[in-house]
Amino acid sequence: MDKNNISIVILAAGQGSRMKSNKAKVLHNICGKPMLYHIIKASKEISNDISVVIAHQKEKVQQEMENFFTDIHFVVQDADNFPGTGGAMKNVKPKNEKVLVLNGDMPLINADSLQGFIDTDADIIMSVFDLQNPDGYGRVKIESGEVQYIVEQKDADADELKISTVNAGIYAFSKDVIDKYIPLLNNDNAQEEYYLTDVISMAKKDSLVIKPLIVDEEYFKGVNSKKDLSDSEIIMQDRIKTHWMMQGVIMQLPSTIYIEESVTFEGECIVENGCRITGDTLISNVHIKSGSVVEDSVVKNSDIGPLAHIRPASYIEDTHIGNFVEVKKSSLKGVKAGHLSYLGDAQIDEGTNIGAGTITCNYDGINKYKTIIGKNVFIGSDSQLVAPVTIEDDVMIAAGTTVTNDKIEKGALAISRNKVKIVKDFYYKFFGKK
Repeated sequence: MDKNNISIVILAAGQGSRMKSNKAKVLHNICGKPMLYHIIKASKEISNDISVVIAHQKEKVQQEMENFFTDIHFVVQDADNFPGTGGAMKNVKPKNEKVLVLNGDMPLINADSLQGFIDTDADIIMSVFDLQNPDGYGRVKIESGEVQYIVEQKDADADELKISTVNAGIYAFSKDVIDKYIPLLNNDNAQEEYYLTDVISMAKKDSLVIKPLIVDEEYFKGVNSKKDLSDSEIIMQDRIKTHWMMQGVIMQLPSTIYIEESVTFEGECIVENGCRITGDTLISNVHIKSGSVVEDSVVKNSDIGPLAHIRPASYIEDTHIGNFVEVKKSSLKGVKAGHLSYLGDAQIDEGTNIGAGTITCNYDGINKYKTIIGKNVFIGSDSQLVAPVTIEDDVMIAAGTTVTNDKIEKGALAISRNKVKIVKDFYYKFFGKK
């Protein structure tokens, strides 16, 4: 695909008041990334000239997108003097001969869904839906394969209300159309805004060719509320999980599983019901059991859970992580941690067994400290390892031990237990019965 054929403008200047949020609408997340991220990502597959029009929370929107993309043009809309979709185009300077205008609240588009705008030849290409119930939408009158006009529902007559073709809100213009008609837009309307749709009527008067492009509503759904956000995330989740299942990942009850856009799977993987996998996570030849959470980590040749929590910056390889085990910012290779343990800021080597109830005490209330555990170490149940501490190879930590030494040397046994005191017949004295 020649990316020099089309420029893309994404209108992302609005506040989105129906979202009932202080956050700019385009920054609300879907599957782990802001809505606007998904639109830019799809756009970059077909164009090398992408402009994003911003206004509301413009600095925050630009900064967040620059965390992901380095070659996007940001154009600030003068919303005070030139409000509306037409006003948003006033300062845009596309460099390619065809200009595709997208909305920043349509996160479900992908490169394939935009292909029709590239393949169709016309002065203006206008996206449309055919709906069984078009109530509430502006109707699009089409004759002889060309758009004749758009009429809002409140202005439509009886015959026009029967039209089922409605405006989907996405347009492709020739650059000449942009250059000629955007400067001619005015705000002589009830809302005193500059409307991009006015370009359609002006171009039609000049006998330009305006062709409709029927698009799939699933890909061009707008997000205007938290309910829309949730509905769109369900669709994107289905796409993500379908992709990975087609690549060979087994998912049990996939509707109960949440997987973010940035997660990658390799090899033979099983994900059981109720799991959540997020961030820049790599899962390679892993069985993740029900109710487990994996965040921003690498897991290879291991089994996780059920009900385990792998927190960010963990690296786990050839390891068994059992139920109610939490791992945070730790490296485990060839380790068994079967149940009920917290392993934070730790480095643990192969052959080591972590007993139930083991805790790496990595935080003193001010600073975090590291625990280093060597090979073939046996740590008994209910042990506390107070960091910073190094436990060398072939060490045994007796059950119930609190390790406060800086180092336990190779081959040693560490044990700390108080002598058990027995008080005869205490039970009967306490409850007053024999």
